[in-house]
Amino acid sequence: MSDTRKDRCKPYACRIQACLSKNNYQEDKCLDVLEDMRQCCLKWHKVSVCCSGIDLEKRYLPEEKQPSGKSKK
Repeated sequence: MSDTRKDRCKPYACRIQACLSKNNYQEDKCLDVLEDMRQCCLKWHKVSVCCSGIDLEKRYLPEEKQPSGKSKK
């Protein structure tokens, strides 16, 4: 049941577009937003249409800035 209205990663995809647009499409200015999208896709990639082009293995943030509970704060 892939209803795009219920795609849990769509808000992250929209944030990526907004961030890239705001920053002249410089990906390095949106790494935190890209990582948020990757984290969503790690969980929902099997049902999210938005995750079709996301490389789940590519981390966008350095290890110490990862949103998992394992990072140093």
